Amino acid sequence: MQGELEKLTGPKPVVQKVAGGFGSVNGAVFSRIGYLLFCDRPANRIMKWSAGTTSVFRENSNGACALTFDHQGRLLACERGRVTRREKDGTITVLASELEAPADLVYAIDGSIYFADAKGIHQVTRKGDVRMVANDGERPSGIALAPNQQKLYAAGSGGGKMWVYEIAGDGAARGGRVFAAAKAHGLKTDEMGNVWAASEGAIVVFDVRGRKLGEIPTPEDSNNCTWGDGFRNLYVTAGASVYMIETKVNGTRTY
Repeated sequence: MQGELEKLTGPKPVVQKVAGGFGSVNGAVFSRIGYLLFCDRPANRIMKWSAGTTSVFRENSNGACALTFDHQGRLLACERGRVTRREKDGTITVLASELEAPADLVYAIDGSIYFADAKGIHQVTRKGDVRMVANDGERPSGIALAPNQQKLYAAGSGGGKMWVYEIAGDGAARGGRVFAAAKAHGLKTDEMGNVWAASEGAIVVFDVRGRKLGEIPTPEDSNNCTWGDGFRNLYVTAGASVYMIETKVNGTRTY
């Protein structure tokens, strides 16, 4: 399988540290404008990295731990007890509240948002309704959509399993089954349908059938990942640092 991983990363994956010295980072996302945002949880901040320079993007982030964008470029975040959207003028709109522990989220092509919470996987519909769409996983900590957006992947923080669901016509997640045995946290998919999972000490890559293609060791335990500029190269939040892994495949475009 390692030979198949080499097709995605080259024979010797390059893991480069781009920022460090934080308390504990998580939930990065790369803007189409050309900068990276990530959460510094102990400092209660969202940080911005651009061309080697790091600055504060948002103070008092309300415990933000996961980020993505919508199709308008508005920042979506899992915060303490809620999911929010940052409007163009900087104001914060609450999309879902009174949640136990939202951990990750992904924007869908239909304009809805899927997010993982301690109680299961929820969806914020285009109309703004919040509903549970799956609760048979084990306390999901990360989610990702397949490139055709017909499947939803979830990582469980407790049971060492990754799940996959079929996305029904109404947006519900159905037919949940174990995709792979792996203690993973954040997830992303690439345009070929492979799943890239942040795990302890490595990014682990699986093909569409759940076969493990290999691991890319990271200097610190990774907890999430995101595709970079042009949805190429993988940025990884790990421990107190952010790393970049060069790839030969493009990631799934979700915003």
